[in-house]
Amino acid sequence: QVQLVESGGGLVQAGGSLRLSCAASGDTASSDTMGWFRQAPGKEREFVARIAWSGSTTYYADSVKGRFFISRDNAKNTVYLKMNSLKPEDTAVYYCAVRPYLHTSYKYWGQGTQVTVSS
Repeated sequence: QVQLVESGGGLVQAGGSLRLSCAASGDTASSDTMGWFRQAPGKEREFVARIAWSGSTTYYADSVKGRFFISRDNAKNTVYLKMNSLKPEDTAVYYCAVRPYLHTSYKYWGQGTQVTVSS
């Protein structure tokens, strides 16, 4: 079992920045892929970004490329999402997730943290 706890959400004006953190505990491994997803009211959950165990391979949704940046600290079992140039359409609950090594889907999810961007 893996437990994930997100933090860092809040209210910010359009154009502002936030940094989200996700601390993992339990049966974690540095070889796992970690990712961020978000879900806005009335919409399905969507992929935002992911990062491989080495931290050198990252991938972003087109909607956040150039604005959001994912990183991880394996010693702390923590993944971060730096969000810049925030837009009202970025408003959502943001979830941290883990895809265990050799798995094809994300298995563990955090409780989410609310990000609200005002126009």
